Parts: sequence; C-alpha cells; structure tokens
Amino acid sequence: MKVFLEVDHVDKKFPLENGGSYVALKNIELKVNKGEFISLIGHSGCGKSTLLNIIAGLEKASTGGVILEGREVIGPGPERMVVFQNYSLLPWLTVRENIALAVNKVLRNKPKGERRGIIEHHIDMVGLRHAADKRPGELSGGMKQRVAIARALAIRPKLLLLDEPFGALDALTRGGLQEKLMKICEESKVTAIMVTHDVDEALLLSDRVVMLTNGPAAHIGRILEVPIPRPRQRIEVVNHPSYYDLRNQIIDFLNQQKRDKKRKTKQMVSVVSGRRGIEKVNLDIGFLPVTDSAPLIVAKEKGFFQKHGLENVNLIRETNWEAIASGITSGSLDAAMMEAAMPFALTIGMGKQSPIPVITAMVLSRNGNSIILSKRFNEQGVQTLADFKAALAQTPDRVCTLGVVNQASMQNLILRYWLAAGGIDPDLDVNLTVVPPPQMTANLKAGNIDGYCADEPWNTATLRMGLGFAIATVLDIWPGHPEKVLGVREEWANKYPQTHIALLKALMEACEYCDDRRHRPEIAQLLSQPQYIGCERALLLPGFVAPYERGTSAAPHMLLRYNQFHVDYSNYPGRIEGLWILTQLARWGITPFPKNWIEILERVRRVDLYGEAAAQLGWPNAEPEGNSFQLFENVIFNPDEPLGYLQRSTIKRDIRIEEVFLDSATTEVA
Repeated sequence: MKVFLEVDHVDKKFPLENGGSYVALKNIELKVNKGEFISLIGHSGCGKSTLLNIIAGLEKASTGGVILEGREVIGPGPERMVVFQNYSLLPWLTVRENIALAVNKVLRNKPKGERRGIIEHHIDMVGLRHAADKRPGELSGGMKQRVAIARALAIRPKLLLLDEPFGALDALTRGGLQEKLMKICEESKVTAIMVTHDVDEALLLSDRVVMLTNGPAAHIGRILEVPIPRPRQRIEVVNHPSYYDLRNQIIDFLNQQKRDKKRKTKQMVSVVSGRRGIEKVNLDIGFLPVTDSAPLIVAKEKGFFQKHGLENVNLIRETNWEAIASGITSGSLDAAMMEAAMPFALTIGMGKQSPIPVITAMVLSRNGNSIILSKRFNEQGVQTLADFKAALAQTPDRVCTLGVVNQASMQNLILRYWLAAGGIDPDLDVNLTVVPPPQMTANLKAGNIDGYCADEPWNTATLRMGLGFAIATVLDIWPGHPEKVLGVREEWANKYPQTHIALLKALMEACEYCDDRRHRPEIAQLLSQPQYIGCERALLLPGFVAPYERGTSAAPHMLLRYNQFHVDYSNYPGRIEGLWILTQLARWGITPFPKNWIEILERVRRVDLYGEAAAQLGWPNAEPEGNSFQLFENVIFNPDEPLGYLQRSTIKRDIRIEEVFLDSATTEVA
C-alpha cells in the first residue's frame, strides 16, 4: 500500500534566551496509510501538539519534513484541516456562516448552489439543523466543537487534524461527539490524526495509538495496533477480548514515562555544555585484549583523552568479562568497554545478582566476530549450518561443546540465534561453555571445545594454526550489529556529567580515527603491544587491514566492514537494536523480559547523552535509517511487538516477563 502521509525523521528545536535551544522532538518517524485514524498520546510537554502543528504546516521542522501524497508540506493548506480544542469560531457569525466562510473560500470555483448544498449537508452531518442560525454565544461547548468539525470536513480535506478536540467537554457530551466523529470518519473515509490524553478515547477511535516519550527530545516510544473491527460501537469496543490488555499496555507506557520524569527531576543533573568544568580528570577504564579495544587504545595513544581534558586515563587490561562487570558494579572502574548486552543484563539483574543501573551512551564497535568450528567438521564436508546440523545428528552420543565469551555477550546471543535458525537447540543439542577470548585457541587445541564464537585476533590465531575454520562471520548473520559499547554506572554518569561527556567525545573522535583505513596499519602496531593485546601484529591484519581468511580452501577476501567503528552512525546507541538484545536475553532465560521495557531502554541506552556529545563535536545527531530489521534468515523484528517476535521463536526457553523496578519512583496513572 502506498504511504499517504510520511513524517520523515523530524526534529524540532526552540531557541532559548541564553542562546541555547530546547529540543522538543527528536527523530520522529511515522507513516500513515489513507483512511487511518491515528492517536498521539503522552504526558503534557511531550510535543504532541507540536508534532500536529508541523504536520499541519503551522510549525516548521528544524530537520526532516512531512510528505503528504508525495509532496512536501511547506505551510498550511486546505488539504489539511485542524480542529482545535478552543473551537476558533467567529463569534459574530452563525453556525451556517462559520461553515460557509471556509467553504466559500476554499471551494469558490464551485457553483453557488453546490456550495450551499455542501454547507447544509455538513450542518445535518453534525446534527445542528436546529441551531443553524445561532451564533457561538448561544451554543454549548459540545455544539461549538461540532461546528468546528463540520467546518473542517466541509472543505473535503485529505487529512483531518484534531488537537484534543473534546478535552474541555463534560463526559456525556464528549462521549456523544466521539461516536459522531467516529461515524463521520468512517462514512467520509477521511484520514485523521488526533492528539489526546484520554486512553479510552484513543482505543475507541484509533487504528493505531502512537505513544510519545517525555520531553526534552521526545520520540515515539511505541506504536500500538488496535485490532478491533470497524464499524465500532462503544459497548462492543469495551467488551472486545483485547480491550483491557491494550488499555493496560498504554497505561504501563504512561506509568513508565511518569516514573522516568520523576527520576530525572529528582536527579536534577544537567549536561548542558559549559555549565561547569570537568569534575574528574583521572580515570580507570577497563578493556579486554581484543581488536574491538582499538578506540580506547587510540584515544590514549593519539591524545584524544587529553584533548578533551581527561589528563590521566589508565587503561586496565582485564582477563575476562566477569572482571569487567565486577569492576563497574564495585566502582573500581570508572568506565569500561563492554559487550553490548552487558549493560542490560546488569541493569535488569542477571542470575541472582541485584539490579545495578548501567548505561551506555555510545557504541564503540560493530561486527568483528566469527563462528569457528574444529577442522574435523571441515574434513567431514561441513560448509553450511545445515551441514553442521547433519554432522551433529551423525554422532548423537557425542556432545559438541561450543565456547562463548560470556552469557551476556553478543557472541553468545548471535551463536544461539544462528544455531536455532538452523533447528539446533543451543541448550539441548550442543553444550555452550564460557571461555575468555584469548583462551579459545588453546581450548580448541586441547579438545575442550569443538568450536566457538569470539572476537579477533583470536579467531585468526586459530585459523593460522590450522585448528579450525570460520563457518560464518557476523556479516553473514547480522551485518552492522552492535558489538562493544562504553559502559558506566548510571550513578557515576550523574555524579560526573561533564567528565562523561568529555569521555564520549574523546572516544567518538577515536572511533572516527579508527575507521580511516589509512590509519589501520599504525593502529595494528599499537594494539600488538604487550600492555594492550600482546600478540603478533600479523594476527591483527586479516579483516582489519588485509583480506579475511576463513581457514578453508577458499581464497581470502576483503571484508571492509568486518571491523566497524564509526561509519554509518556506528556510535549511535540505538534503542531498537537494544530491544532486540532484550528479547534474546529473555529468549534464553538469561534475564526476564522487562514488562517496562520502554523504561529500561530509555534508562540504559542514553541517546540524549550521545546527542549532547555529538552536538559539542559538531556531528550530526541522527538515528540510523529504519525501524524494523531482519537477520540472515529474513524474520522481521518489529519493535512495536517485541513479545510477539519473542513468542514466535520456535526454539526458546520458558519466557519470564517481570517488571524491573530500579528505584522508588513507582507512581501509577489513575
């Protein structure tokens, strides 16, 4: 179906007296089909009316734009009519004359008799025949709003925009007008977008409910489909089997946003540029000896930390991811390179651990992993996932053990996803065990494991020794997946906001440096030093500088995105990819799926802090294109229905859904 209306990555900023700006809306992306009824809902100040005004052409977007039937909206127009809460009727004109004013202006080329017929038809449509000659001062609030709706519809707009049209009316009048509007829209096949605070009103009228997060930088938190058939009657809607579940989902979202607002107010922390100096200039940052540590090492060796006021940064080389997690949670590390799933696992509470809020405001690297199998599988003719499944079936009495670097690692989630897509249960058909990245090669050689998924340069070390082969790289499974992130405790970020921004800026510039391929040979030399990775420089080159070797008879070939640090908005800590991570942690029983997942995403993946750092660097603060995405087996991940995506997985563990409370701000919506 051709898109009728598209809101294309809209931002809206308002200037402040101090020369700064207030970001009201951030990266609003919405597509509306012809004939749909869309409701915008959220707490006061979330930018609902601002978005409606941008669609109407009454406000201009700071970036992005609105496309209606293939044409950009550049100002107000009769094809888009707005019904305001305050009616906007001329008090000296009658009902008929108020409607006629619009009709005679917009449809002036039509014969007078036809225009008169249109006016009278719309008077009857809203049930105001008895009041056609009365002025607004003689009408009730509900009658005035019916005049406003009739006036808007009489000029036959393509799009009807309603800004809380019934907000000032009593419950009885509001209910009657809601049913009248619903009937009119269905009969006229008009497309409508309505701002509302009323959950029941949204469910009664809408095909989809678009929920906006709190401002500043409000964005679409979730879009809820309303699968209640039309035509609708109020009693039938309330009695529909999905009604109360849908209602609860909206209320849960609003509760999450209320808690979020209360928490931010309590913290009273600002990261506005220049408000105060860097609070902490001596930092201890943890890392593991893998190629993905390049941004940290480059930031130190090339002076990016010092450039941004971080005078003494000590890079602490740890031996495994458990030590990284312990360093962050105990406070012995200020920050660390982390597996992309670790901030979620720590925030939710993995295993028996208590939840500790850990945030990430930037992705340090993408891709960079391979699935390595023992050479004996290659000798058996295993070349594909299907071949691997067949090989496992040939030896049912022998358990195949595969290594992963951590339970909350992308290597674990990617390997599990890959196996399950091929019909292999990663907990029943094989055995997965945790092995630190530098120890994978030795464990494969000793026969402790039969394969693994890990980082470089340890894959190349295995391949160079002739111990195994790469059956797949992450570019074959999910190209561009988030691999390593910068992790800090939320408490630390709140205590040292300017230090955190300085750290982000230093690492963002280091990531940019790393993705200039002219620098890669020099970076490989830096990484090979004993205090960092401590390996032969030659092991760092495949996939990083030179063609990638798979350990098979196939010739090595260039994989330009095998190690990705900056290009294509790599550093943006996108919430949608974060939501996929949450589904996979829950799929395998590593953590429960948080019922308040929108709140957890907002809390962990701090796009606001990324945006602040990007703005100070003069970088574009844009989210990568697209909402839905798919991995190699072409199953689409729709972020508006993560539980549906999760439940459709054929191989999974029992899914636990729990609300995660991280503080005492648990105010409920009445």
